[in-house]
Amino acid sequence: MKGPGLFLAQFAGDEAPFNSLPAIAKWAADCGYVAVQIPSPDARLFDLAKAASSKDYCDEVAGICGEAGLAITDLSVHLQGQLLAVNPVYDTAFDAFAPPEVHGNPAARQAWAEEQLRFAAKASRNLGLDTAVGFTGALAWPFLYPWPQRPDGLIDEAFAELARRWKPILDAYDEEGVDMCFEIHPGEDVFDGATFEMFLDRLDGHPRCNINYDPSHFVLQQLDHVAFIDIYAERIKAFHAKDAEFNPTGRQGVYSGFQPWAQRAGRFRSLGDGQVDFKAVFSALATHGYDGWAVVEWECALKDAEVGAREGAQFVKDHIIPVTEKAFDDFAGGSTDQAAVRKMLGL
Repeated sequence: MKGPGLFLAQFAGDEAPFNSLPAIAKWAADCGYVAVQIPSPDARLFDLAKAASSKDYCDEVAGICGEAGLAITDLSVHLQGQLLAVNPVYDTAFDAFAPPEVHGNPAARQAWAEEQLRFAAKASRNLGLDTAVGFTGALAWPFLYPWPQRPDGLIDEAFAELARRWKPILDAYDEEGVDMCFEIHPGEDVFDGATFEMFLDRLDGHPRCNINYDPSHFVLQQLDHVAFIDIYAERIKAFHAKDAEFNPTGRQGVYSGFQPWAQRAGRFRSLGDGQVDFKAVFSALATHGYDGWAVVEWECALKDAEVGAREGAQFVKDHIIPVTEKAFDDFAGGSTDQAAVRKMLGL
């Protein structure tokens, strides 16, 4: 496993050192990171369209990061993926993620999102990256709770349409040799293992449909976040190291009563402050041979962002397991052959 990397989305801003790639890269390196994950829609840090068409520009971006001692883990297309599929109830809210010229025009917004996602496939290849991370989008999310009773076929049609929109995009990623790693996340139609399987099935098991594993979202759903790795290890190609806690009371539980983040029963925390069993997580990933990046995504309802970032870098360093190349009991082993094996079995 490689790391620690840092997802820059939560830190990018209009004030130095967070308002340009050279400055934020130096800051991340000073925090102890060896790589960054770039939010592709953030024009303060990156020009996605230019990266899709210009290898020279991508070399420049990689050079800026390299000067700070950083690699690039992947491009994030979370916001563009979100806009590929939007239920009309969220049109107004999600327009904020799109450029003004497509506001109020869902079809134009979707077309913009698809173009962006295709740009990211080409840009990833120009940067020499094998993965991108993002969201699936959601058509069925408003119908999550089964009341009123959902009409037959509603969920099937939602997932069929989601797959129809993603299939040609995933084909484009396949042409570039890039895995699309979906963050399994509430607010998306793909929010747990069951929904990932529904999506994957409608994509006929597309090889580029993979997972950005983030255990924090599973703690908030009360899903076994370690067992998830054992089930889906083959598809886990990216990893967000993020913590969370779930503390139900007599007043609120999983849905958390419309409370703000700091007052929710389930809330995100800085690494080490929550309930994710990271020793088990890193062990499970190592057991299954995960060799991608461990990327810190800082989101915390309580702790200062820069403090959380600096603590997160060391936390990941302390948890990455250098996998041994020999068995601990090799000293007691001996050479053998077929005849010896049969003799030991009394054959």
